Amino acid sequence: MSVTKVPAKAWAIVALLFGFMMINFADKIIVGLAGVPIMTDLQLTPKQFGLGGIELFLLFSISAVVTGFLVNRIRSKWALLAMGVVWALVQFPMLGTIGIEALIACRIVLGAGEGPAYPVALHAAYKWFPDDRRTLPSAIISQGASIGVIIVVPLLTWIITKYSWHSAFGTLGAVGLLWVLLWAIWGAEGEGDVMAKPVNSGEADHIPYGTLLLNPTNLASWCSYFGAYFGLALVLSWFTPWLIKVLGFSQAVAGQLTALPFVVGFVVVISGGWLSEWMMRRGWGSRVARGLLTGAALVIGGLALLAAPYVAGVALKIALVLVGVAVPSIVYATSPAMLGEITPPQQRGAILGINSAVGTSAGILAPYLMGSMIEGAASAAEGYGLGFSICGLVTLVGGIIGLLFLHPEAQRARFAVLKPAAIQAG
Repeated sequence: MSVTKVPAKAWAIVALLFGFMMINFADKIIVGLAGVPIMTDLQLTPKQFGLGGIELFLLFSISAVVTGFLVNRIRSKWALLAMGVVWALVQFPMLGTIGIEALIACRIVLGAGEGPAYPVALHAAYKWFPDDRRTLPSAIISQGASIGVIIVVPLLTWIITKYSWHSAFGTLGAVGLLWVLLWAIWGAEGEGDVMAKPVNSGEADHIPYGTLLLNPTNLASWCSYFGAYFGLALVLSWFTPWLIKVLGFSQAVAGQLTALPFVVGFVVVISGGWLSEWMMRRGWGSRVARGLLTGAALVIGGLALLAAPYVAGVALKIALVLVGVAVPSIVYATSPAMLGEITPPQQRGAILGINSAVGTSAGILAPYLMGSMIEGAASAAEGYGLGFSICGLVTLVGGIIGLLFLHPEAQRARFAVLKPAAIQAG
């Protein structure tokens, strides 16, 4: 089977977007990593700290949707550049003595800047790659998050313990400005598919948004993404405190262990993305290579999280949480690829933005729910256990929905036979 070639510049863009997502997730993990010092310094209860974790996601989803529609009309390069500037500048107020109000305000602004990051990065990359070559670039870009945590967490942990959590925020701001400079110089816009007409004249080049949003594959993608992100949101805010408060690790050791979910996630997503693309290029349908692969990963993760509170031994508990959070992460590569497969290029930015907005809305619920469980339980261990069980159930349900309803090939075929009159009537 012939392999579709892509220009060398495409992989340079992927590398830059990989760095973009490294910074994105380092910005997210910093509050969880410094959770205990922040709670101590600002005298916060677990519920208050959990509420602080929500603030990042207040404008996260709204911004993802708005920017998704915007990048259908403007160059992705400038949208990404603006986001990078916002991320960097919002870190610097943390260098001074602040209260919870200032921390919350900065995290809200950060969330507005970071909400569109992943869908816009993918939209920019998809301009350089054909459909059957998109899953691996998606996996690489998404795992900039994992590598960012792996590389940055040891450094930030050292800064937190040696200096303060304030200095750690300032370091992230400086790194963000460096990426902005690199992207301004070398970032480029693909000349590929956004303005292109469909290859198959029977395919619609525009589909009503109601039809795009309410088809079963899109709805199942939302559910799968939400189920996977629920676990990620818990890890971002609560994994380090869980290691310290329940499992008894020191701040320094817990900070190092915080990288584990992202190390495992990196291996899973890159391997899964490569496997999915390999299957697609050898004739497997996207129903199997993308849809069933996604649903199965979430089911495995959900079952692991449900089991984690009930097993004995620290190592086994950590291992099950790692499986529960990392294995479902493959959805970050496969879900956008499926939606890119069924969506006309001129509408892709908006659909990817909406998908990300719905999925990441789990971040509004998960941190606060865990904080409430901890504060209302007889012990920290009981509260964390209940929180992980709820997360496992959400992930499991998302996986089952994915197994049943992710049918991108069939959905694309249904869109392809829509008549022009039906499109206009919609």
